Order: sequence, then structure tokens, then C-alpha cells
Amino acid sequence: MCMENDSFRATEYSKYDVKKGLRDSEGNGVIVGLTEISQVDGTVKVDGVKQECEGILRYRGYSIEDLTNGFLGKRYGFEECAFLIMFGKLPTEKELDEFIKILNQNRKLPKTFTRDVIMKAASKDVMNAISREVLFLASYDEDALDNSLDNVLRQTLYLITVFPMLTAYSYHAYNHYINGKSMYIHNPDPKLSTAENFLRMLRADKEYTHLEAVVLDLALVLHMEHGGGNNSTFTTRVTTSSGSDTYAVIAAAMSSLKGPKHGGANLKVMDMMADIKKHVKDPNDEEALTVYLNKILDKKAFDGSGLIYGMGHAVYTKSDPRAMVFKSLVEKLAAEKKRMKDYDYYRNIARIAPGLIMAHKHNNKSVCANVDFYSGFVYDMLDIPKEVYTPLFASARIVGWSAHRIEELITSNKILRPAYVNIHEPREYISMEKR
Repeated sequence: MCMENDSFRATEYSKYDVKKGLRDSEGNGVIVGLTEISQVDGTVKVDGVKQECEGILRYRGYSIEDLTNGFLGKRYGFEECAFLIMFGKLPTEKELDEFIKILNQNRKLPKTFTRDVIMKAASKDVMNAISREVLFLASYDEDALDNSLDNVLRQTLYLITVFPMLTAYSYHAYNHYINGKSMYIHNPDPKLSTAENFLRMLRADKEYTHLEAVVLDLALVLHMEHGGGNNSTFTTRVTTSSGSDTYAVIAAAMSSLKGPKHGGANLKVMDMMADIKKHVKDPNDEEALTVYLNKILDKKAFDGSGLIYGMGHAVYTKSDPRAMVFKSLVEKLAAEKKRMKDYDYYRNIARIAPGLIMAHKHNNKSVCANVDFYSGFVYDMLDIPKEVYTPLFASARIVGWSAHRIEELITSNKILRPAYVNIHEPREYISMEKR
């Protein structure tokens, strides 16, 4: 009955001039607000005409390329970029040191929280576990419902700091209580960066290489923020606009991110790559790769969806700047891990697939490899379990969510209320006896 009574023909959207999913027929998003936090673009206007361009991602006006070039090889970047996104300016050395000190002071959970909350109800869905834990943290905050700017800033900085802890500990609880494996609860080290601490808390021996920490740090920076129009950030702003508290807002964003269409894309890439490796034994056999990728596009291979996962993006056309920045360190990590054959699959598919997809499409929009094409491979090389991929994404994106929550509180006092057009004709009520 639901299928019969709750489906619409595509023509009805144009009939009523409704933008399905807040996107028009050209894929352009409906503009619902303003932001200064980040810019995401795959096109530019030249003489009033929209043209494709190399992907643009700017945090507070600074290009992601300039930001990453500024810290790579010199220091870890997560904390520096978190300061930028939260406060709108690049920190001085003194400001960065003070900010890191604040994060380290916050890097702790309430007494017995790990035992009483995280370990008591382990879940095989780590995202659900963390969402529950975030809501539980509100019970330990005497000012949980205070939406004043100072208090929300305190709350968000605290959540940014403890999210990697919640992620690592929730995974270990799941791995112990559900998988029957050993459980490790390592305290964070205040002398270490966010990326280093995550690897320390996740691994039984607490050990990691410098390159591993650098690559993870870069991954966190690249996933930290991506405009106000992505699903979970829009959820953050919508829920904030209702007057809800910080913990409820972040739990709502988590629920949005956990959907496979949003935060789980790299898992689909990993599954697809495993399937490709079974059918194409040589990653440098371009002919065999082309044949099999065409089978995927023709819905005759892999999951029958006709999609090459990790290719294409809602905004980016010619290139995803996150993927372009990531690629060089992915290759270095693959060399360190002796995974160059696996890397060759990614390198060659990223080169071949866009042209094949374009040949199968009915429009001329360019296609490129996106950051999720590489991120799952990176996490796999870092021995990060698949159950942690999306929670790790959340541990980065909470910075962007926090900044958008604060911006929404400052710039708007109206509740966001999207409108739906009812197209059902009026009906006369029928009594029970006559139905």
C-alpha cells in the first residue's frame, strides 16, 4: 500500500515546479542561506555562462592546496585547520599552542563513562553507539541546554576533542563484546596530535609510523568541512535553527552522516575494488580493466547498480581538490606498506573510468575521482577496521558541523522550514460500513 500511495511520477515535480531533493534539473542546489566557512565549486561563470573548472575547496577563503602545502612536512594540520574553521582566521604560533593546550585539557571523558556507557551497551553499529554516547554526555553537562555562544563554543570544542576517543573505545567495545576479541582502552597522550592519538588508542601496541600519522592527519583535514549544502551539515543547521541543544544537534548530524549515500561511500569503493581484483588479475592490463569497468557500467558486474563507486561528485566536475591533494601521500603510504600493486588498480581506474562513464552518460558533465575513491584504501593500509571508516569521517567533520552550528546561531533567528506541495485531491470521508 505504501508503494501505491506514496510514489510520484518524475513529471509531477516539473508540473508543480518543485526542486526534488533541493536540486533542480541541472543538479544545482537551491540556495537557502549564506556561509563564510567554506566554498565548494566545480564550475565558474565566464561572461555569464557557467563553465566547468578544476575543483575548488576553500576553508575560510584559503584554498585547500595552500593550507595543506603550508603544514605538510612541518607540523600536523588538524589542529591548525580546526582553529581556522572555528574562529575564521589562521592562528599565530602562540594561538595554535594555546588552542592545542585547550584541546589536550579537554581530551578526557567523565569518570566511569567508558565503563558505564561505552562498554555497557556495545553495538555492532559504531555510528549508532557514538550517537548514543553523545546524547549521554549531555547528562554530565550542567549547562547542556544553554545555547549562549560561549557555552556552545565550550561544548563543541569538547566534542571535537573527545570524538576520536568515542570512536576508538566504541570500536574496542564492539570488537570485544560482539566479536569476542581482546579489548584495549588506551588513554590519549597530551603530547601527541589528534591523528597520533587516534592511532595510539586504536592499536593494541599503541605503535605507528610518522608517515601513517601524517597521512591520517591529512585525511582528517580533507574531511573536516565541505560547505553548508551536504546532508549532515544541512541537518546541523536545520536542527540548530529549531533551538535544539548542541548534543542533540550533533547526534542528528551523526544520524545523517551514517547513511551509505553520505558517509559510507568509501566502503562501497572497497567492496568494488575487491570484486575488480577477482576478475582482473593484472592492474596494469588496461584492456581487461576497461572491459570489466564497462560491464559494471552496463549493470552486468559487481552489484548491478551501474555505478563505478568513487567516481563523480555532486559539485566537482573536472577534479576533486581533496583527491588531488591526497593522491601523492597515498602513493607514499602504499610504497611504505608494500601495497603498490593495489595502488596501481586505483591509479589506472582513476585514469580510465571517467572517459568510460562519460561515454555511458546522456549529458556532458565531466566526471572525476573523488576523495572517497582513495580514503577507504588509505584506512585499509592504516589497518583501520571498516566499522570505523564512517566514525572517523565524523571525527573530522564535527569541526565543520560545530562551525556551522555557531554560524547559524549568530546569523539567523528563524527556524528553517522546507516546504512540500501536497498534490492529493480532496476526498469525501467514507464510513466504516461503506468501505
